[in-house]
Amino acid sequence: MRMVATKRLGAPGGRLLLLVLLAGVVALAGAPADAFAHGVASGDKGYIQEISGVLLVPFAYLGAKHMVTGYDHLLFLLGVIFFLYRLKDIGVYVSLFALGHSTTLLLGVLTGVSVSAYLIDAVIGLSVVYKALDNLGAFQRWFGFQPNTKVATLIFGLFHGFGLATKIIEYQISPDGLIPNLIAFNVGVEIGQLLALSAILIAMSYWRRTKSFARHAYTGNVVVMSAGFLLMGYQLAGYFVTRNG
Repeated sequence: MRMVATKRLGAPGGRLLLLVLLAGVVALAGAPADAFAHGVASGDKGYIQEISGVLLVPFAYLGAKHMVTGYDHLLFLLGVIFFLYRLKDIGVYVSLFALGHSTTLLLGVLTGVSVSAYLIDAVIGLSVVYKALDNLGAFQRWFGFQPNTKVATLIFGLFHGFGLATKIIEYQISPDGLIPNLIAFNVGVEIGQLLALSAILIAMSYWRRTKSFARHAYTGNVVVMSAGFLLMGYQLAGYFVTRNG
C-alpha cells in the first residue's frame, strides 16, 4: 500500500490528474469555512426541519448528496484506495469505512450524543493527513513500525459518521419516522459512496496506466495531505472563533 520508488517518466495524463488535485486544494483554500463541515445546504436543512413521517426516498437522496459533495469523505477514500489495486482489497477497506460510518451515524442520532462539529471535522481532516502520510511510508521511517491500516480505516470511519450525526442532531429531525428515515439516509450515504468511489477508481485506473504514476504519486499524496491540513485549520479556527465569540 505504501509508495515505493520506481523510474521517473512523464505522461500528460498523470500531470492532468495532479493538476486536478492541486486545483481542488486551491478551491478548498478559497471556500468559506462552512463548506468543510458536514454541512447540509440551507434548502435541505429547512426541508429536514419541516417534514415528518416515513420518507425513505427523500432521505436516501439527501444521504447520497451528502457523500458525493463531501470533500473530507472523498479525500479520505482517495487516500485509502491510492495504492490498492485488487478489487478484493478495495472492498475490504471500503466496507470497514462504511461499517464505522454507519454505526456512529445511527447511534449518534438515536442517543443524542454530540460534541462540537468543528472538533469532529478537525479529526476528519486529520484522517486525511494520516492516510496520506501512511501512503508515503512516513510512519515506517519515523517510528520504525507500520500501524494497522484496516483498524485505522475503521476508527476514522467512526469519526466520519459521528461528524454527520452531530450535524443531523442540530437540525432536530422529527421523531416521527426517525429510525426508518435514518436507515434510508444511511443507505443513501453508501450509494453515494459507491458512486463517488467508482469515479475515483476510474480516474485512478487511468492514471496508473500512465508511465508517470510513480513519479507523481508522491506529489499527489502531498497534495492530499495539504488539503487535510487545510480542513483541520479551518475547523479549528471555526471552533475557537465561535467559542470566543
